[in-house]
Amino acid sequence: MLPANREHPILTASTGALLTGLYGVWSLFVMPGFRKIPGSLKVPYLPSSKDQTLHIMKLLEGRRGRLADLGSGDGRLVFAAASAGFQCTGFEINYMLLAYARGKARWTGVTPSQATFVKKDFWETDLSTYNNMTVFLAPGVMEVLGEKLLTELPDDARVVACRFPFPHWPHHSSIGSGLNQTWAYDICTVRSSLGHV
Repeated sequence: MLPANREHPILTASTGALLTGLYGVWSLFVMPGFRKIPGSLKVPYLPSSKDQTLHIMKLLEGRRGRLADLGSGDGRLVFAAASAGFQCTGFEINYMLLAYARGKARWTGVTPSQATFVKKDFWETDLSTYNNMTVFLAPGVMEVLGEKLLTELPDDARVVACRFPFPHWPHHSSIGSGLNQTWAYDICTVRSSLGHV
């Protein structure tokens, strides 16, 4: 046992090195994509809860086709949607999360025809081929993203937002409350309501 009244430089240095290492590993998961994205569009990684994932899948019931998850993180929404029959693409710029999702897909036997994970900035990608969209982003980007989606998505598209709704968009339905609330938006209805034709 170490005496309480003496300094222990090795213990202090080891503790400092451990904390610095933990911060470094944490920043690899949260921050790599931030270098390429304008400041106002930065969104940190925050995984969906089990309830959020279940709510999203409930709001997508009865739908089929191609699904894009914008900022797919560790891929949990993509895996859930792929198991429900969607052809999914997860957009992620954080290479650590992308590697994790791709590895999990290989490990669990999810084929590329069911789900793919791409290292692409969805802000610079044409999303017009997707008729289902899931987003769990920060409130500060939702209005800008809304304009992009209204411009690019087909009329039959459904967008499901988790935790943060699109401002000014009338929702088709909503499930949950508080941090687990999700909203479904049908693009045709949103365009009609907002006067976007």
